[in-house]
Amino acid sequence: MKKLLAFAITVVLIATCLVGCGGSDSKDDNKLETVTEGKLTMATNAEFPPYEFYEGEKVVGIDAEVAEKIAEKLGLELEIADVSFDSIIPGVQSGKYDMGMAGMTVTDERKRSVNFSDSYATGIQSVIVKEDSPIKSIDDLDGKKIGVQTATTGDIYASDDYGEDNVKRFENGAAAVAALTANKVDCVIIDNEPAKAYVEANKGLKILDTEYAVEDYAICFSKDSEELQKKVNDALNELKKDGSIQKIVDKYINAD
Repeated sequence: MKKLLAFAITVVLIATCLVGCGGSDSKDDNKLETVTEGKLTMATNAEFPPYEFYEGEKVVGIDAEVAEKIAEKLGLELEIADVSFDSIIPGVQSGKYDMGMAGMTVTDERKRSVNFSDSYATGIQSVIVKEDSPIKSIDDLDGKKIGVQTATTGDIYASDDYGEDNVKRFENGAAAVAALTANKVDCVIIDNEPAKAYVEANKGLKILDTEYAVEDYAICFSKDSEELQKKVNDALNELKKDGSIQKIVDKYINAD
């Protein structure tokens, strides 16, 4: 009888242990690992209106709002780190940030360093010149001094197309435009939406009618963060399907 009772107690203890251990593993399996527990850390460069810019002390814009929606779907709190544009990919690679979102274009060169989500927006590279500039189209850029923001696709494309000697790099678009107004460069290549904002804020500038390049924006992730990439991508596609992303874009960009 004592042996039977001892056997029964042992079976119960083993079953309890298995249930407890199984429940713990299941919980851990469903937990999404991020840099900071309970948060989704997004690296950006808040010098890129209307995708990211400051409103008072807060970073706002298309990317900020889309990221907020993604974080909500993942049950996380969004945390935005404003850094230099050329620090975003290295920071994501090293695991300092969960993802990078800064009107970032998918290129073959960047894909060697990070993974990307599906595209969530289309961007256009435009050329800003002075109103009295002899530059009338893209065909007139040969031999001209071209201002760009460091490490952007404008920088990459212009360097490839016109040579390193003709490209002058700046920390942000505002500095490049200031150089244009001061006659230190002949033009600035930058994304169309911030280009429109810079032209509106600086008299005597205009955007060429011809587009320099058309590209897709996406979110970047470390190559070690495949699970996070998948979860964010799923959330992103849900937001595209239910019209949330288009609503956010329409809030900041006038269709006209």
